[in-house]
Amino acid sequence: MATQTVVFRDGRQGVGDLDVVRERFNIHDSSGGLPRGSKLQTINSPNESVHNCVHDSQRIMGIRSAMKTVLDFVRAARLWDLTPQFWDGAEHLEKKAALESAVEELELLREEFDKENLALRDEVDRVSMFEEIVGTSPALQAVLSRAIKVAATDSTVLITGETGTGKELVARAIHRRSVRVSRPFVGVNCAAIPRDLIASELFGHEKGAFTGATQQRLGRFELANGGTIFLDEVGELPAETQIALLRVLQEHEFERVGGSHRIPADVRVIAATNRDLQAATSAGSFRNDLFYRLHVFPIEMPSLRERKEDIPLLVEYFIDRYARKASKHFKNVEKRALQVLQSYPWPGNIRELQNVIERSVILCESDTFSIDESWLPLPLPGAESKRHIELPRRLEAQQKNMIEEALKASRGRVFGPTGAAAKLGVPRSTLESKIKALKIDRNRFRPVP
Repeated sequence: MATQTVVFRDGRQGVGDLDVVRERFNIHDSSGGLPRGSKLQTINSPNESVHNCVHDSQRIMGIRSAMKTVLDFVRAARLWDLTPQFWDGAEHLEKKAALESAVEELELLREEFDKENLALRDEVDRVSMFEEIVGTSPALQAVLSRAIKVAATDSTVLITGETGTGKELVARAIHRRSVRVSRPFVGVNCAAIPRDLIASELFGHEKGAFTGATQQRLGRFELANGGTIFLDEVGELPAETQIALLRVLQEHEFERVGGSHRIPADVRVIAATNRDLQAATSAGSFRNDLFYRLHVFPIEMPSLRERKEDIPLLVEYFIDRYARKASKHFKNVEKRALQVLQSYPWPGNIRELQNVIERSVILCESDTFSIDESWLPLPLPGAESKRHIELPRRLEAQQKNMIEEALKASRGRVFGPTGAAAKLGVPRSTLESKIKALKIDRNRFRPVP
């Protein structure tokens, strides 16, 4: 596109010194900028993609800023400094027409730069949205595709999957891509908060609401106002807190503990669990109506066993992360180590893999990365391996639901003729061991004093 460049011979605003020089403006210049209409190519490293996109966007913003300066200068010359006498005569009329044409073309060019910059910023958002989620497997790509679609909405999301599959990373990615990105992302681990404190933690409390409440305290929902609240391990919420959460989802308001004032809740809810909530609703330990309020847009995270093709990428990612922390450098990965890592079933998923890599980086003394195979038990072959993993997991979930149901019926009491042990027909010591192994909080089922 032919563009007219306005040149002033000196710093004075005398219009008699104005020349109009025609040049061809080529966006595809020698500085490596993007040619107009070109599309960004996705590369393997998310960090490199983000860096390149930001660099190109910054270049465009710099050029656009320079163009604005020129336009402002030209407008000042045309509107303020040009006297009527200047435009007398054919030569000056020609210069006036050329100047106006230059301004018009610069305006059009600036609009095109704006569009190009928006496209680049969108690419930055799209790449950086998943910068901590590594992998190219179909199972993972299906999850990310669903996450992108729901991020643009304000719908409630329920993320399910085994422990260590990256549920919180996906929740954060959804928040980063949403219209609430400039507002807080507040995470709550519902399983880590005692039963008698969870309501106060989520909804806050008034001064004097209970013993020790010496001042008003804001809850997580108020802290997340306008943003996103992430309820991890939502299946562990006690029954009374489930009712309060249901009210928030239905009526978009809540009350602090000990208060009567209704507080509006402008918060998007993303919940996550590694439990089978449908089984929990059947067992009576999770409210059916709350389940369907949370189950608006489900996303199921695949286990690492379902995306083994991602293991080499994850290994490389974690080696790089922990090697930099330990000030080490590895030239390559031992072939046998990679084979072992890919054949292991990873019951702890990505978190377990991450821990193994970190430990190995610390202990490796050569520039070839290796692992101690004794850390990983040998996998069982084929279908037997799958049954070996799936059956115990299902039995454990069933055991947990049965014990919780018995504790609920016995109001948290374990021993005695009406205790949970008697109801289940097992010794008290056995039940207490199971409660500890399954990380069940029996206090959740005791009546509130």
